[in-house]
Amino acid sequence: MDQPAEIGRRVQRMRTELGLTQRKLAEPSYTPAYISTLESGKVRPSEAALRFLARRLGTSYEELATGRPTHLATELRLALTDAQQVLASGASDEAAVRYRRLLAEAEHLGLTDERIAALLGLGDCALESGELTGAIGHFETAERLLAGEPLPRRARPIRGRAVAHLLAGELRYACYLLESTIDELGASGLADPEALVLLYSAVIGPYIDMGAHARAAHAAELALSLAPRVGDPALVAGMHRQVARTFLTEGRVADADASIAKAQAIYGQLQLRTDLAHCHWMRGYLHAQNGDLSRAEGELRTAREMLSAGRAALYTAQVEVELADVLRRLGRYEEAAGLLSALLALGDSHGAVHAGGAHRLLGLMAEERGENESAEEHYVQALALLERSGATGDLADLCRLLGDLLRRSGRTEAALDAYRTGLGHRAAPGTTTLGPAPAVPAPAVPAPAVPAFPPHPSAGPTGYRSIQ
Repeated sequence: MDQPAEIGRRVQRMRTELGLTQRKLAEPSYTPAYISTLESGKVRPSEAALRFLARRLGTSYEELATGRPTHLATELRLALTDAQQVLASGASDEAAVRYRRLLAEAEHLGLTDERIAALLGLGDCALESGELTGAIGHFETAERLLAGEPLPRRARPIRGRAVAHLLAGELRYACYLLESTIDELGASGLADPEALVLLYSAVIGPYIDMGAHARAAHAAELALSLAPRVGDPALVAGMHRQVARTFLTEGRVADADASIAKAQAIYGQLQLRTDLAHCHWMRGYLHAQNGDLSRAEGELRTAREMLSAGRAALYTAQVEVELADVLRRLGRYEEAAGLLSALLALGDSHGAVHAGGAHRLLGLMAEERGENESAEEHYVQALALLERSGATGDLADLCRLLGDLLRRSGRTEAALDAYRTGLGHRAAPGTTTLGPAPAVPAPAVPAPAVPAFPPHPSAGPTGYRSIQ
């Protein structure tokens, strides 16, 4: 709302243009003296008074309070919806250009909600392109603007930050953000179904990557129980996509395929191209786990083409790790090595977990060719990358591979050390690595749970890790 003097001048101008006296404008709820005092800027009108005067003057409350015509905010919201559709179609670069322009307009007009929407859109664009630092910045700014709002409204930027940290390989911090928010929702009594489904779906990925499969399955069960109360079909589709991951870890291939099909049907109806690409990616992973390598290659290539066309560089690189593993298993080593070498040439910008997965695959191929020294070098590099991320399940498997290689070469003590390290990683989930599970939110106010992790201090295939 503008200053009283500005509002007063606006009321006086509109009244004069309509040929109304102060008495005519004031009746029947106010006095001419009040209108005189208001127009002189000596009193700040209440919202109720401004709404009354807006009706008498034939304008909107927003225009009377701020001077902004109502149609500007409406047009901006429509443009934000268009930008979201452009992003959903896979054109993240074009969507980012639109969101930046709309953010500037929202800031100029002082429209906070529209500014938040533009920031969230920019954060999603940055995730697609792999600009993780930029994504975190956009989500943090949106979260600051929502600081005074109820926690359910802050769930989306918090989830966005968690996704960015997960993609950067910071699994423990991603879990901390999501778990602590779930706990806070429960403790505050604000058990909003949409916010909880968003958060439970997002936490499944890091749980599985850290080897905490039971906890991932529990999050999936809670999300499924809340789904009937969620009105956003895209959110429900994303939940089904993540729930499919828990089915895969339990060997329930048919259930996983059914969950992917549900997600794919919704995404198809909504024409969400990027999300459809993720479904092809996951179905490719499912076929690979089932040993159907030909179909796996087809699905993964489809996902890669769709993501590459949308310039989703980060996700494209991650699909290439999965595709390289399929090509390795088909005996097409040169093609696989070419994909992995191109990914590693990009450095750590695509996340330690997938870079570690690339080195693991290169190590496997070297070992299968009898190049044990090269294989060991790749395994060691993969270990260094994965230890930074906390990808416990991958670490345990990698230690087994390294131990087997060392044992076959006669280095028994070194092999035992590798096995012991792997056992340590395998034993960690559910104890010291993750800490207590988040409490199940309920309408009643429970005792606050202890956060799983401290605040952030400023794999064959690697496993399907899409968390969008």
